[in-house]
Amino acid sequence: MSVEVLDSATILAFIEDEEAFHVSIRDHFALLDTDNDGILSYAEMLKELQSLRVFETHFGIDVKTDPDEVTHVYDSLFGQFDRNSNGTVDLEEFKTETKQMMQAMAKGMGFLPVQMVLEEGSFLKKAVERESAKA
Repeated sequence: MSVEVLDSATILAFIEDEEAFHVSIRDHFALLDTDNDGILSYAEMLKELQSLRVFETHFGIDVKTDPDEVTHVYDSLFGQFDRNSNGTVDLEEFKTETKQMMQAMAKGMGFLPVQMVLEEGSFLKKAVERESAKA
């Protein structure tokens, strides 16, 4: 983890760099696709969602969460990625939804830079690294 400064322009520039964005998406998809069948099952996506621990922590402190509520949120998130509702997520679906989520994040940030703690290898970290390499 590292503390980085980023703004919406950094995120949008990363998304608009089709080659860099596609390579990052493809590589992350390959890490998640543990059985190497070219699609992500619910179980493969669930591992990624659970690793984020978004619902189990509040400002870094563990909190008790309703398991049914967490399951519902994970089901909903998987449904967002599974655009054709066939029970799996292919690379194009993964790329499309990740792009939309990052665009929404950029829109929500506005134009002022913010300081964030970023995981190594995360899409936001890669966006910051790409921006830094250009400077």
